[in-house]
Amino acid sequence: MKKLLWVLAVAGLAFCTLVDGFMELNETQLSLIEAYDYGVSKVNYNPLMVGLTLITSAAAKGAVCLDGTLPGYHLHRGHGSGANSWLVHLEGGGWCNSIRTCVYRKKTRRGSSTYMEKQLAFTGILSDKAEENPDFFNWNRVKLRYCDGASFTGDSENKAAQLQFRGQRIWLAAIEDLMAKGMRYAKQALLSGCSAGGLASIVHCDEFRDMFPRTTKVKCLSDAGLFLDTIDVSGGHTIRNLYNGVVSLQGAKKSLPSFCTRHLDPASCFFPQNLIGQMKTPLFILNAAYDSWQIQSSLAPPSADPSGYWHDCRLNHAKCTAAQINFLQGFRNQMLNAIKGFSMSRQNGLFINSCFAHCQTERQDTWFADDSPVVRNKQKSGRRFKH
Repeated sequence: MKKLLWVLAVAGLAFCTLVDGFMELNETQLSLIEAYDYGVSKVNYNPLMVGLTLITSAAAKGAVCLDGTLPGYHLHRGHGSGANSWLVHLEGGGWCNSIRTCVYRKKTRRGSSTYMEKQLAFTGILSDKAEENPDFFNWNRVKLRYCDGASFTGDSENKAAQLQFRGQRIWLAAIEDLMAKGMRYAKQALLSGCSAGGLASIVHCDEFRDMFPRTTKVKCLSDAGLFLDTIDVSGGHTIRNLYNGVVSLQGAKKSLPSFCTRHLDPASCFFPQNLIGQMKTPLFILNAAYDSWQIQSSLAPPSADPSGYWHDCRLNHAKCTAAQINFLQGFRNQMLNAIKGFSMSRQNGLFINSCFAHCQTERQDTWFADDSPVVRNKQKSGRRFKH
């Protein structure tokens, strides 16, 4: 059996800089773009390119992107010892929380398969090279494209704006299609995701587990999906307001875990900190304690900083004042407190480093390289996390 991501559960300091600066984003773009898009790994100059497969059966199920086009995924078949192992990776890419931002989004690859790349590079956890991805290189590896704007949870529509909010249906249609292509015979399966996809891998983790027989070993991995329900630099609730809009606009409540929605409002159940303690399926959390997207877009967005006091700091942490660093340290402490109970479970695992980064599994230089981030001499690669 492969050595699937586990045992190690650590939360410590591993100072590094993976994001040197950020783009200035307007309000519309903030809900569409995430920091991991800003940098491209330079380790793998000759990555495997995998073609886009549209899910033709999805239309009849109403499982369509925001603009009504077919959803899709990229699949590279496994071989050898990995022929019956599957990794399903959920793409990230922000959210849309209003008609205006969703209309904008449907004209991009995050809302329409018309604009999706026809081929994607498979690097990091998706790489097919043993020296770059020693534990998953020969698995069946899938990247499910993200075109709904609600972390694969919505199920409603707005006919006036010609918007389809069908993330939950896309998720189900994709899994059904993959099952028909052999995933139903999997001996082990890993659901992973980055950012908004990392949030989705938590939301759908137990559901994913229930789609397989009990003899199949199923686990989940969330990369940069631990978005915290925290106040911004003005004392406001930027990310909670964003999530309120996403959940209500897209009708996501019924797709969220019922063990949470029975007790909390739907927006609260979009925050992983309110889900991870009650999940049945083993989960591994990979996150930067100084998550660069959350610093830029949740903690110190321009809307919460009209005077521009945080402008330089949010674009380059080397320019932060002592007081600003102290505020960011408080955010790190909130993250560690949020996962304290979760980390006590022997079936779960986590790797929290103190990088200024966002998404680390898809980039080769942060997934598995000589200078990849380490905590207590342990890297995050699959070979470092055992049963």
